[in-house]
Amino acid sequence: MNFKRLHHTPFFAFVIPFNPLKMPTLQDLLRKLPPETREVFRIVWESLSPTDRSTLQALLGGLPPDANLLRVLMRLSAHQFRTAFGHKSRIAIVGPANVGKSTLYNQFVQQKSDRAEVGPLPGTTRTNQEADTGLFTILDTPGADAVGQVGEREREEALLAAAEADVLIIVFDAIQGIKQTELDLYQRLKALNKPYVVVLNKMDLVRRQSAAVIARAAQNLGLESAQVLPLVAKNGEGLPQILAAIAALQPEITAALGQGLPHYRWQLAWRSIVSAASVAAVIALTPLPMIDFAPLIVTQSVMVLGIARIYNYRITLERARELAATFGLGLLGRTLFGELSKLGGLPGWLLAAAIASAVTVVMGYAAVIWFERGEKLSAAALQNLTQSLTAMLLESLRGLGRRQPTKTSLQQRIQQVLNQSPLGEDRSLLDDHLQDQSANPDE
Repeated sequence: MNFKRLHHTPFFAFVIPFNPLKMPTLQDLLRKLPPETREVFRIVWESLSPTDRSTLQALLGGLPPDANLLRVLMRLSAHQFRTAFGHKSRIAIVGPANVGKSTLYNQFVQQKSDRAEVGPLPGTTRTNQEADTGLFTILDTPGADAVGQVGEREREEALLAAAEADVLIIVFDAIQGIKQTELDLYQRLKALNKPYVVVLNKMDLVRRQSAAVIARAAQNLGLESAQVLPLVAKNGEGLPQILAAIAALQPEITAALGQGLPHYRWQLAWRSIVSAASVAAVIALTPLPMIDFAPLIVTQSVMVLGIARIYNYRITLERARELAATFGLGLLGRTLFGELSKLGGLPGWLLAAAIASAVTVVMGYAAVIWFERGEKLSAAALQNLTQSLTAMLLESLRGLGRRQPTKTSLQQRIQQVLNQSPLGEDRSLLDDHLQDQSANPDE
């Protein structure tokens, strides 16, 4: 398989067709921004090109709901940011003491060594601390409502960080609510004329009364309920909404996240593909699948269903099965098995396992292309990719010997081979191979 090192395809060439019923609109985002920040967004929006506007709209529906997955996306996007942009925005997390600012800060931080110390007692954070998230610089600040000589110094340090920041994340406590002290701080931060978002942390502690708690906090701050973003900083619940608001105010972050999104989704899809391919190899240890590939369709359909969800398509298992069947890879696998069997020299189990795994990988890749672009790969492309991946797997599985292995050892070996493949990190090896075939269809 002549896999070339790939060039990165621009994100804008593959704007993902999200489910319009699930995708947030710009109006949804605007409702979450305070009035002053909403005006900043309008200015930013008017300055964007049509392509960048499309990216922002697509991005709104593409942020992962899980904080760990969100960090994966930020890590993948950081390379695009470093390549395209120089200046990084400074995002300051500010608010009263002991509201969870450091815990939120740690959710953004990529390196453990950069994480802030957290504790139940007020005043754990005494000085400003900053870290590079890859997309922006994040600043953790001391409580900006402290009193006394030490408190005064910490408050001034926090306000200085806010004054020098590009965007503010103003954090309050859902339990404490908004009293006069918090309101005074909020007014002082607003007076800095910085774009900001308001966050109410520790919502897990008021889950049953969450709507009422948010409404009361919003009323005290002079905001609408939608303009107070709920957060559980300790597990990252609500983090995507905060990042979406920041991205909407910083075009460079939007562009980088948009470029990183396809890579992030492929990595998630690859996990499903590896799992399904290893199961397919085990199924292929019995003689039946080489006569009829139908038993594999169940595993492959579940894989396609999982990939559909990653790409924000809502389909049923039956629809996933129909889609998998349309690729016609079952017939291709049987044909390839018959052709390679004539050559001799290979145990039947080895040939069957390699083909079943290769067919499943190609089906997963074909599903990704379908969900991204709405395109079905040609029969020639499917055949070429299957033959190439089969050859790679055959070479990798030879080390198991001629005796049929146990199901467990075969499954582990397939997972090891595929997890160590560069395809898991960068699917453009497949993309390049596909482009070569499109340019030279007779090869």
